[in-house]
Amino acid sequence: MRFLQKEAKKGDPDPKALSCYGLYLPEMGRATWLRFVDGRPVSAITTQFLECSCRRLEELGKKALLLVWDNASWHKSKFVKKWIAAHNRRVKERGSGVRIVPCFLPKKSPWLNAIEPKWVHGKRKAVEPDRVLTAHELADRVCEIFGCTHEPHLSIPQEVA
Repeated sequence: MRFLQKEAKKGDPDPKALSCYGLYLPEMGRATWLRFVDGRPVSAITTQFLECSCRRLEELGKKALLLVWDNASWHKSKFVKKWIAAHNRRVKERGSGVRIVPCFLPKKSPWLNAIEPKWVHGKRKAVEPDRVLTAHELADRVCEIFGCTHEPHLSIPQEVA
């Protein structure tokens, strides 16, 4: 999900765009897990999200993550594909962990992804017409709407970025 501020005041230190990753888990009685991103959602951030998600799913006794994805560049990059393959090899070698099974949707087919309507409704509920929310206020509001905790944002260390 991505929120974009139409007009930003000059010199405003707050980001004009805010992105987050989400994992929709209706079969587990949980709504959605969200992780916001400092900066752009790039491949290295994607793998951080996958690592966090697999850890949490393993704690719940899950063995596999069926990952339904659109064709965003940070989902289908060589880096991410190699990371998933290496992750799955480690899980197989250890005999424990959560395997990742990525399923890519056809291009321009958001209606096939169960989380897409959640993003649309969440964006509508989060926006405030009277004023522009700060990035932190917006993230708090989105987490409240989705019924999840506002966890630390995923980011790439400055020396790496």
